[in-house]
Amino acid sequence: MNKFMVYPALAITLIVEGAFSVPIYAQERAVQTMTLTTLYNLADQQSQKVRVSEVALRAADEGVAAAKSALLPSVDLSLQGNYTGNAFMLSRGFSSNGTTDYLVPGLGVVPVANGKQDTPHWGNSFTAQVSQVVYAGGTIRSGIRMAELGREMAELDVEKNRQDVRFLLTGYYLDLCKLDNQVEVVRQNIALTQKEIEQMKARRGEGTVLQNDITRYEFQLQSLELTLRKLIDASTIINHQLVTTLHLPERTVIVPDKNELDTDINALSAIAAQETWQQAASDNNLGIRQATVATNLAEQKVKQAKAASLPSVAIVAENQLFGPYTQDLIPKDCNVNVWFVGIGVKFSLGSLWKNKHNIRKARIEHQQSQEALALAREGVENGVQANYTNLLTSYTEVKTQQKQVELANQNYSVVQNRYQNDLALLTDMVDASNMKLSAEMALVNARISMLYHFYKLKYVTNTL
Repeated sequence: MNKFMVYPALAITLIVEGAFSVPIYAQERAVQTMTLTTLYNLADQQSQKVRVSEVALRAADEGVAAAKSALLPSVDLSLQGNYTGNAFMLSRGFSSNGTTDYLVPGLGVVPVANGKQDTPHWGNSFTAQVSQVVYAGGTIRSGIRMAELGREMAELDVEKNRQDVRFLLTGYYLDLCKLDNQVEVVRQNIALTQKEIEQMKARRGEGTVLQNDITRYEFQLQSLELTLRKLIDASTIINHQLVTTLHLPERTVIVPDKNELDTDINALSAIAAQETWQQAASDNNLGIRQATVATNLAEQKVKQAKAASLPSVAIVAENQLFGPYTQDLIPKDCNVNVWFVGIGVKFSLGSLWKNKHNIRKARIEHQQSQEALALAREGVENGVQANYTNLLTSYTEVKTQQKQVELANQNYSVVQNRYQNDLALLTDMVDASNMKLSAEMALVNARISMLYHFYKLKYVTNTL
């Protein structure tokens, strides 16, 4: 077989005359011929794994916006109503008897009796404060950069999940294709075996073939029909897994597009150099890109740790309106408005000896992330080399199996001709038939294996 021979719904609706019947519900199923590109597009839209990571990406977007909001001024408003009890004045000896001298501007010293003082009871307070951070040791800028890196990591997670789902679908798709082609190979051999049995029965009437010979071929026919049934059932299972992953209607039957697969196989006759694949992996592999982002994130954490040991500076403006005025010895039933503008500086002196361990920890984690990046590059390089070698091996295997199919067909024709002329035994005929079937099945498997290694190489380089 030089090309895939895929027939729509063959894996589900194939009818083997005299042996199997197709269930009625199979006729109601929706058959859809799909390319891998179509499956990928459906997965991007409907895969639950991709949806989860997309929601996480939206959350990361909000995280960036929240981090940037730290650059904006803070405005605090406070409104309060209260009931104030009577003030009670005591002497320095904590006695309520006697008087206390009270200095009144313009009047001099006025004696005030100790004890209960009449106080305005109903009070109010309104405060408005605006502050703008001018310098925070780089904490805000570093926080924004960390949020942006978090968003970048979320984007890479989305793409990684897409690649994982696509590779999963590719495996199902190629398995389905292999099973369909194996079904076709077995079907052709069943037809050939039935033809041989008919010819034997004709010769049996002439007395040149024994009933035992026909029985052996009928036994082989039963074995082929059982193999066919197993292949059809396996195809049904794979189709169900494919439909479930894509969240398609349960009765959907997916049939591989043979034209796209033939195009991919023909394109493999000119395999790009390993260096090209290595460069593609270096540029696109999501593991490397995620490790790079993690390294940048660890670097920002070092900056955050250092910023905790630096002072912060902010411009502050505040306006207060309150009443009554109770800060004086004799409360006054009035509203007082006070405002101020200033610069605030805050510095934690203890951070000079407390924060050093956090800085060391952040630096060590940064070093660890760099080592992880080097390890990721090493693993990807080995993965590309191994899969590239497997691809070359499978390409050679396909060429070998094509030659073996050609030789097996020639051998079958020769043995068949000799058997018909009573120059070969039935066992030779059976052996030739089995050899032909084995060679054709091996070719199908080799072609699918070559495609699998090709798509796995694209998966390792994250270019699916």
